[in-house]
Amino acid sequence: MQQYFTSYRKPLPRVFGWSFRNPSKTSLVPQRGPLLKERHPTNSSSDTMATLDTLANGSALHTNGTPTDEPVQPTIAAFDPSIFRSYLLALIPPFLGASPDELETIFDDEFEERISRFAGEGGGVIYVVKKKEETEDEAPPAYTYVLTPQLTYHPSHVTTLAVIKRGPTLDPLSPLATQLHVLNLFGGDETPYESLHAVVSCAVKPWFEAFVGSRGAGKEGDTKGGIPMTKKKFAELELSLLHLQQNVEIPETHLIIHPAIQRAVEQARTNGSRPSLSDIPPKLLNDSSFLNTLHNHVNQWIKAIQTVTKLSRDVSSGTASQEINFWPSLERALEGIETQLRSDEVNMVMDCLRNAKRFRATVSFIADTGLKDATDTVHKYNQLMKDFPLNELLSATDLDKIQESIVLIFGHLNRKLKLSPYPIRRTLPLVEAISKDFNDQLLRVLTSHRLLYTPYDTFERLLSQAMNIFRTWDDNIKEFTNVAREMTKKRSEKFIPIKVVPAHAKLQDRVRYLRDWRKQHEQLAVMTGPTKGLSGVGMEVGGVDMEQEVKEAYEVMKRIDVLDVSLEGSEIWVAAENAYNEHVARVENQIIARLRDRLGTARNANEMFRVFSKFNALFVRPKIRGAIQEYQTQLIDSVKEDIQRLHHKFKTQYRFSEAYHMSQMRDLPPISGAIIWARQIDRQLQTYMKRVEDVLGKGWELYAEGQKLQSESSAFRKKLDTRPVYEAWLHDINRRDMGVNGRLFEIVRLRGGGFQLAVNFDPQIITLFKEVRNLLWQNFQVPHAITNMAKDAKRVYPHAVSLMETVRTYGQTLDLVENNKGIEWLVAEYRNEAQRMVSRGMNIRWDYFVNQYDSTRYVSSSETRDNRHIQFVREFASVVSVLQDKTNNVIDLYRDILRAVEDLSTCPYTSEAFSELLGRVQSAIDRLNLEGYANLEQWVTELDQRIESILLLRVIHIIQVWCTEFDRADDDGRREPLASRDIAIKRRGDKRFKDEKSLEGSLTLKPIVHEIRIQNQVIFLDPPIEYARHTWIQQLHDWLGIVCRLRRIQSSRYEIGLQMQSAVVVDTTYTSLLTKFTDGTLERPFALIENKVQQLKDYVAKWLQFQSLWDLEAEYVFNRLGEDLGHWQQLLTEIKKARSTFDTSDTQKSFGVCVIDYEQVQARVNAKYDAWQRDILSRFGVKLGNAMKEMHASILKARNELEHQSIEGLVGAPRRF
Repeated sequence: MQQYFTSYRKPLPRVFGWSFRNPSKTSLVPQRGPLLKERHPTNSSSDTMATLDTLANGSALHTNGTPTDEPVQPTIAAFDPSIFRSYLLALIPPFLGASPDELETIFDDEFEERISRFAGEGGGVIYVVKKKEETEDEAPPAYTYVLTPQLTYHPSHVTTLAVIKRGPTLDPLSPLATQLHVLNLFGGDETPYESLHAVVSCAVKPWFEAFVGSRGAGKEGDTKGGIPMTKKKFAELELSLLHLQQNVEIPETHLIIHPAIQRAVEQARTNGSRPSLSDIPPKLLNDSSFLNTLHNHVNQWIKAIQTVTKLSRDVSSGTASQEINFWPSLERALEGIETQLRSDEVNMVMDCLRNAKRFRATVSFIADTGLKDATDTVHKYNQLMKDFPLNELLSATDLDKIQESIVLIFGHLNRKLKLSPYPIRRTLPLVEAISKDFNDQLLRVLTSHRLLYTPYDTFERLLSQAMNIFRTWDDNIKEFTNVAREMTKKRSEKFIPIKVVPAHAKLQDRVRYLRDWRKQHEQLAVMTGPTKGLSGVGMEVGGVDMEQEVKEAYEVMKRIDVLDVSLEGSEIWVAAENAYNEHVARVENQIIARLRDRLGTARNANEMFRVFSKFNALFVRPKIRGAIQEYQTQLIDSVKEDIQRLHHKFKTQYRFSEAYHMSQMRDLPPISGAIIWARQIDRQLQTYMKRVEDVLGKGWELYAEGQKLQSESSAFRKKLDTRPVYEAWLHDINRRDMGVNGRLFEIVRLRGGGFQLAVNFDPQIITLFKEVRNLLWQNFQVPHAITNMAKDAKRVYPHAVSLMETVRTYGQTLDLVENNKGIEWLVAEYRNEAQRMVSRGMNIRWDYFVNQYDSTRYVSSSETRDNRHIQFVREFASVVSVLQDKTNNVIDLYRDILRAVEDLSTCPYTSEAFSELLGRVQSAIDRLNLEGYANLEQWVTELDQRIESILLLRVIHIIQVWCTEFDRADDDGRREPLASRDIAIKRRGDKRFKDEKSLEGSLTLKPIVHEIRIQNQVIFLDPPIEYARHTWIQQLHDWLGIVCRLRRIQSSRYEIGLQMQSAVVVDTTYTSLLTKFTDGTLERPFALIENKVQQLKDYVAKWLQFQSLWDLEAEYVFNRLGEDLGHWQQLLTEIKKARSTFDTSDTQKSFGVCVIDYEQVQARVNAKYDAWQRDILSRFGVKLGNAMKEMHASILKARNELEHQSIEGLVGAPRRF
């Protein structure tokens, strides 16, 4: 670039013409339209040239010059130079500061020719040059103006105005302002680098970027069209121009050669020989004036070379680019000097001086110049400066590239500084200069985004990225500082403080502050937005629209340059921020009122927490924070209480907490459970700390109460550290000798005596496997040895658990068998099978499972066959499972059978009830038979005996009931005691009462009615008494038959033909119960029947005695009585007494189960009896009268005799009484 811009002969319009055109086209022909407008693909350069030819010649030609058949285009009217003259007279005075009189030099005789050629030819530019005339020092400057199509550069050219056509020709009908570009190029004594840099950076590049930005970012065509590459080229061009104007000019050194030496060397070269002293005339070699001249030239060389070798610059005075470019330029200058010193001319001068014995000039020549040391130093310094990636920073167009460039710069600096002896005292200012470039570049990128106009997400992303860049700088500065200190010690340089004062420190502070300010503003804007319910509050309360107020406050800040960190910019920032705060203060007052209202209406702490968590983003504002401090204190106390409960929960210890029992239920081992428990407490503590943040806002740990809480929570969290628990567990595991080995089963001696079968598998192995699994889930690094042990345990674990569960099931099943006496015989076969499996497993060891587990792991399922040990585990589980199922099944059936058997003793005494219960028992037995239980016949025999004993008791009881019922009298006197007994039994809740009541309802003895009849003067009983005996015995048999006719239970109902082959007759009913009475129970009812029959006979015999009333003759009776009145009187008494038999109002006589009906014979016997009684009474009366008469006569006779006796004969005689 330097060579290009220092080549004054090349016209600058080419550069701008190339830059302004579409980069995809190779033609340099000017185009019509805007400066950066893309041409249509069909507009090629040939088309343009054809158009120009048409305009010039008025006809179209082929490329070979042959006229075409197409019609000739009409010639465009010639351009009037006067129009251009007027345009220049209006344009140049304000641009170049010229008066109309001074411009007359432009409008010379060739003016019209130049303008016509400019307007019609393809060349697209003409220049107006302002030249400064040479005048005396005190005279005012004079300027002349020249119009030229060719551009040259001269220091006298103050300003050059480039007028560029936008199209191939100028149209006289259109305004020139729409057809011409005007560009002002400043010149003068200085280089044009600054002017060109300003044009590119301030005009061309921004215009291009604005055009690209207006089309919309992210278009797919932009990348394909090379727009990013064009942006990069613009940045590189801008950077190159900047470097050119910043470069320190190294003075060019030209060694003066004597003309005689020059001629001799040229002559030798012409002759093709090597220059030597012989080419110089001998007279001249001895000429002292010639030698003095050469000596003076050498001294001038030394001074000129020392001017370059002693050249240096102040690092802190310029930019980093100047320092970095200075040393390569100095190296090139020194290399040029060395090249001149090795030339033939210099060698011949030295030979001449040595020939003249002037060694003073030749010997110390190299040492005096200091060229060697300077060259060596510069070469070493350039190890650092070579390929220094500063251009990556200066040409960066976004923040990512800036960050990458910082990493590259410091990486190069730290790496090369260890190789190059570049002084640390120069490196520090260099880094500070890099900081200035970094500050400028970052400011340029950030400013281009117009930060306050961007959405908050974009703003936050940009400033977060900027803060990351600052952190990257700080990190790299730390590393650089360490390298610099190390190099200072290693080189033994003079101690200087290694401190870099970054130029971007103020910008970093402003960015950090701006980011926090925008964040607070966004929080305020969100809170006052329409969705938060606060926007309408202000209008109601204080008449302030909070949303509009916040927007107006933000508009104040948008009007200033927020990244201007200069003194004036800081003052503007402070003023704008004060205005912003005035607006925000009114909004804060409304928010405070609303917040206090919501907090005042909150019913509990949770609602307060909800309000605080919703608005905690605003608590960083001191005003809002101070207004709600009373509520904050209340909620902070609530959080402190929650944290104290956490402390108490932790001090209770995990083993005594509810979580321990829940962990056991969820199969969590103790160590993992304790770690999870501690982490849960830690999470709860974090939740409480989040509540503190909700209450106090961000940065809560900076407040007094927050600092105390933070310190307490930090100390508590240290106690919650689970690492010591894990390390203690590791130590314990490493200390133990754990492994999967030994026999499969073991016999354990119980404390209370006896032995028990157990699985020889350490539960700690299972716990280890679970611990390792859970610890890995908790992201702990478990040692490899323990992991392998856990893997072995995991491999065996399914079989071990299966065996332990099987053994536990086996033990429980045996307990069930022991607790359910009576089923041992039924499950004996399955129990024996399980015992055989246990015997088989006694010889198996765990080692077989560990060693043989992987043998078939990677074999396909079709070819996989479990080894015999795994097969044993499955078979053992299957056998015990069958035993358990059979036992549970038989227990259920056995319980049903027992219930049915027990119901036999309490069920109603009916054939249906007994049959139903025995049917249920028989159905259960049939199920047992179908399911193949062993020893069923013997078991059924025992069960049948038990049923027999129950039925025997029922028969005994029913006989007693029958006897009681049979013996029950019909009179009221005997019924009353029975009724009172029933009431007493009912009060005691005796079951027998229910039984008897049920029996009375279904089994009752119906009374038999016998009628005493008289027929043909013969009294007889109908039916006879033998009928009653028969009936009662039959009823007794029916009652007994309810039980005795029941079918016995059988165990072989599903065994075909077995009973047919046997000659043994099986009793299928319970009739044999009648032979199993041990006392006279069965004789008693028959004795009662006989007694009752005898009573009947006795009573009936009384009635049958009245048959004699018809059979006796009166005279026979009278003759038998004779004359004895006592016999007569006795007969009458007996007749009166016998009359009570029939002379009653009753018509029947009840004997309980039998009734004698004598209604038919009662009247006739009464009449006959009355007749007999009258006859006997009348006859007795006659007999009595006669006896009375005789008695009276005897008494009268005795009286008379007494009356005639003398009393004197009795005196003196003793009295006798």
